[in-house]
Amino acid sequence: MTTVRTLVSANELAALQKQGDVLVVDCRFDLGDAGKAERDYAAAHIPGAVYAHLDHDLSDLSKHGFGRHPLPEDDAFSSALSRWGWRPDLDVIAYDDANGALAAARLWWLLRLIGHERVAVLDGGLVAWRAAGFGLEAGAVHRKATRARVALDRSQVVWFDELQRCREQAAALLLDARAAPRYRGEVEPIDPVAGHVPGALNRPFSENLDASGRFKPPAELRREFDALRNGRTADGIVHMCGSGVTACHNLLAMEHAGLTGSRVFAPSWSGWISDRSRPVATGIDPV
Repeated sequence: MTTVRTLVSANELAALQKQGDVLVVDCRFDLGDAGKAERDYAAAHIPGAVYAHLDHDLSDLSKHGFGRHPLPEDDAFSSALSRWGWRPDLDVIAYDDANGALAAARLWWLLRLIGHERVAVLDGGLVAWRAAGFGLEAGAVHRKATRARVALDRSQVVWFDELQRCREQAAALLLDARAAPRYRGEVEPIDPVAGHVPGALNRPFSENLDASGRFKPPAELRREFDALRNGRTADGIVHMCGSGVTACHNLLAMEHAGLTGSRVFAPSWSGWISDRSRPVATGIDPV
């Protein structure tokens, strides 16, 4: 599989399944109904896929001050991987029905944080799988459990202190993946404060996609991110969003474009505003 580190097509996934053992993970999630996607998974999913719940498996909602979707603890993520039958020698393919944003790219990023590079997102998600003529199955999938013991490399994650230093020294470019009206502070359907981190530029994750809902070609994505980078190296880019989930979509797009080394401000906007003394900007920040 030539794109194992970023994206695979539906045909590539089907070929992988024929070749041998591959871990397919359904990461669908509905922000308005946290149980809907799991019910949808039970009704129909890609054959052999296990289910990852954003709130329960890919986050730790017991933490406070770190945004709406704090990173899971190592033991909890290890337990989820063990339950899914994950092994270090497996190719892992994550998919959802939101073009990778909820929450396939999140799982892709978490696996990268434990050093697992044999992971990709299904380009176009469940829609692309169906459009390619492949079937679905219902019911739970039970793979043979393993005993995973992993640790998230939190040094690859940007936290509050580093972000503040970067802002003071203009040492990094912060890209906000939320839709433009939310970034500008015109609407805020989820968090208690509208606006964005001062100095952040807006790169809605939806701009990574073409009209079919698949990722744009690498060269096109590179041109677009180059225009935002304005000469900065990729490791000088920090991604954020509302809760650290759709930010992973921009990270994935940059990696797919060959721009490696950018990072995620995991607490994102919901974490930033947990301390009301932190500054808030509205409107459009100049490039």
